[in-house]
Amino acid sequence: MLYISNRRPDNRSFSMIGVTRKLLFVSAALLVVVTLSIVPEPPEAVPKADPEPPVDAPAYAPPVAPADEPIKVGWHLLASLNYRTGKPGEELAELDGKVVKVPGFAVPLEDWASSVTEFLLVPYVGACIHTPPPPPNQLIYIEMEKDKWAFLNGWNPVWVEGVLKIEMTKSVYGYVGFTITGKRVYPYEY
Repeated sequence: MLYISNRRPDNRSFSMIGVTRKLLFVSAALLVVVTLSIVPEPPEAVPKADPEPPVDAPAYAPPVAPADEPIKVGWHLLASLNYRTGKPGEELAELDGKVVKVPGFAVPLEDWASSVTEFLLVPYVGACIHTPPPPPNQLIYIEMEKDKWAFLNGWNPVWVEGVLKIEMTKSVYGYVGFTITGKRVYPYEY
């Protein structure tokens, strides 16, 4: 606590301030000495980098999954679609027509619907609802397969599995860069 007084402090309090400053200085000096005395590992203990790939290896490696398992696709890969020209990046183009698995947040196209046959998948919560819609390369139109429904649970993230098509579509929220024919929608597990 700080007390304000009109009395002049005695010499004892001035000497305590000096001792405190000296202790702080000595502590800081010791910390610097200890930090500088830490010896780094010798260079031979550091593992060497992997050798470079062969010259004829492709510059990218498309995602690979077992035949019965969908390919996991992230939003960074979907963002490689140039939505002005409609041209996807090389890696993304190879996924056109393949069964994929994408995480995201569902935006029902009907107000407050909890079981739907179509919805938008977006990369972050609240997109299109509380903020302007993201660009088309961050929106996926999901249309469930015949006789299948998606059961949505509020703002919780989901996984969507289905066949990816790279095509511009118009929705109530604007243009969408992708369509997935949904096979399965289930909660995202952290």
